[in-house]
Parts: sequence; C-alpha cells; structure tokens
Amino acid sequence: MKFWITSILSLFFYASQAQEVYFPSDTLWEERLPETFELNLDAAIDFAKNNEYSGSRDLEQAILKGFEREPFHKIMGPVKHRGGPAGLILKNGYKIAEWGDVKRVDMTFSVTKSFLSTTALIALQENAIQNVNHSVSSYIWDDTFRGPHNSQITWKQLLQQNSDWSGELWDSYDWADRPANDGNLDTWRNRKLNKPGTFFKYNDVRVNVLAYSLLQVLRKPLPSVLKEKIMDPINASNSWRWFGYDNSWTNIDGYKMQSVSGGGHSGGGMFINTEDMARFGLLFMNNGVWNDQRLIEQDLISEAVLPSLTNPNYGYMWWLNAKGDRHMENIDKDLFYAAGFGGNFIIIDQKQKLMIVTRWLEPSKLEEFLNLIYKK
Repeated sequence: MKFWITSILSLFFYASQAQEVYFPSDTLWEERLPETFELNLDAAIDFAKNNEYSGSRDLEQAILKGFEREPFHKIMGPVKHRGGPAGLILKNGYKIAEWGDVKRVDMTFSVTKSFLSTTALIALQENAIQNVNHSVSSYIWDDTFRGPHNSQITWKQLLQQNSDWSGELWDSYDWADRPANDGNLDTWRNRKLNKPGTFFKYNDVRVNVLAYSLLQVLRKPLPSVLKEKIMDPINASNSWRWFGYDNSWTNIDGYKMQSVSGGGHSGGGMFINTEDMARFGLLFMNNGVWNDQRLIEQDLISEAVLPSLTNPNYGYMWWLNAKGDRHMENIDKDLFYAAGFGGNFIIIDQKQKLMIVTRWLEPSKLEEFLNLIYKK
C-alpha cells in the first residue's frame, strides 16, 4: 500500500513538472495576466515603445551609415524597411505581454548568429561534427582553411569568434570587417595574426566562414536543416526566411546551394517575426525540449552558454551576463541572450522561466528595460 501511494505521488510530481511550461500550438498561444505571476510590466512596455532605435527605418540607409568606416563595405544581400518597436514576454511559456506588430517579418541582424550556432549544435548532435575541438580543416578540404594559421582553427574557435581566421569569402576580407581604429589600410592588411583561440574579435566574415563550413558538413542548405529540426517542431510560421548574399552560392553533391550569412550588416541574414523569435527562445528557455520532444541535447545547450576564455560575455554566439565588460549589474548572471543591430534581442532567463523578445529598442537601453521587468 505504501509503495502504491508513493508511486502515485511520484507520478503526480512528474506530471506537474511536465506541465510547468506551456507550449503554444501553431494556431493558439494562451495568455496570462502578468499579475498572475506577481509581475507589473506596464512601465517596461511603455519604455520599449518610447525608446525606439534611433536609426532610419530604411534599413539600407541605417546599415550604410552604421558601417560607413568599413573599407569596401557594400550591401550584397536582401534588405527591407523595418517596422516599429515590437515585443513579447513569456512566463512559463504563457504570453504575458505583447506590443507592436508581432507578426511582421523584419530583419534581425546578428540575432541570426544564435540560429547559426544552433545548426552547429545539430551537426554535433548528428555526428556530422564529431568534436568541437577538431580542426575544421580535417572536414573542409578546399582552400578555406589552408595554410599554417587557418589549418589550426577548430569549430569551437569559430563558434566563440576567437579563431582569427584570415582570408576572403564572398568578396569580403576579414581584415576589413570592423577594423581597428587607426584608419591605416596597410596596418589592417598586414596585421600580426593571433594564435587561434587566444583573441576575441566580433567579425561577420568569419561567422560566414562558419556558415559555409556547416553547409559543407551537413550537405543541405542551413535554412532547410533549421526548418526540419527546429522551426517546424516548435510550430513556427512559414513566414521566416534566411538569406545569404547574391554571390554566396556553392555546389554540393551537384546541387547549387546558397551559403547563408550570420548577420545582416551586408544584407541577408534571418528575416523573421517576433512570435517565431519567441518560440525559438522558449525552446532554449526549456533546455532544448518542446512539449515532450527533445530537439537539442541539454549538454549541448549548457556548452553553448559557457563563457569562452577570451570573452567571459560570449559563448557559442550567445551573449552572456557573466562578469565582464557587458555585465548588467542587477540582472541574474546566468541570463543569456541573442543580440542584433538596431536593438533586436531574444533574452533567456531559465531560472525565472522568462523569455523576452524586444525589437527596435535603442541598444544602449537594454539594461534599463530589463530592470523595469525585474523591478519588484
């Protein structure tokens, strides 16, 4: 009798745990009042609406202005005019706040990098990459990783943006992407290379090298991989698109495939609505499980949000709130987030089971916005 009662209680416990997080269907997303969870979000929503990104809504103009100091910078992929501020806040998966047009598809810039690193987790999960510490040159046999420097680079170093890969891809040079401040082209071209894994540099050309390398090992367009393995299982819409550049095409198994970009600062990248960003964030908030289906191994997610040795605020293309230059003092240190040009953010708080998407928020205002959400 005692065993039977214990078993029933155990079943009840695990059932209640399983129901702790709600997952929306493709047509229904249940809402709850923030007060249900002892939250007052009015000030935060007003703040997001009133602190719109100051750049032009004509994103071609905003991009060209934002990266005007890069030599040879040009638009090579699709761009579109953006909408106004928009956002969603989830608690335990329930929608507790919404503002703006959450179904509008917009560019999301470097938030794309977190989608890209997710395809790398899929490659690891499916053993297309056996180990992140393997050199990429042992998988990619063309000239991309040829030479004494590039041949040392590992998958992990590409994911953590500390590879210092050197070269040209899709008519873009690594040294011309967010160059040093001295303004001397010869200095940039002839710089001393850092040993792979020892120096962090945010660099879209090297991110695109990762995307190209993942295309080579997965042998399918990355948007197709993401759709099959992640976006369809989480009931995302069919409105999102992931673009590369006009010239970023290659041949895989006799098929012409586009290598996508990991951001939008030369155009391209992920075009997506706020609701689909929230679904993606909810998957990571729940450690890779959607309903009862595990889509990403928990160990891989934990690995992806570990601080790198070269930047305590950066994992596998997720920003971390650990102690460092980007630490937000009054926000939990374990929070992590995707961030993109123009104030696009997906913010994950696994402890509080909160998931926050905000779009077109002035980037310098993120910490103030979050403080309003967490204010008691």
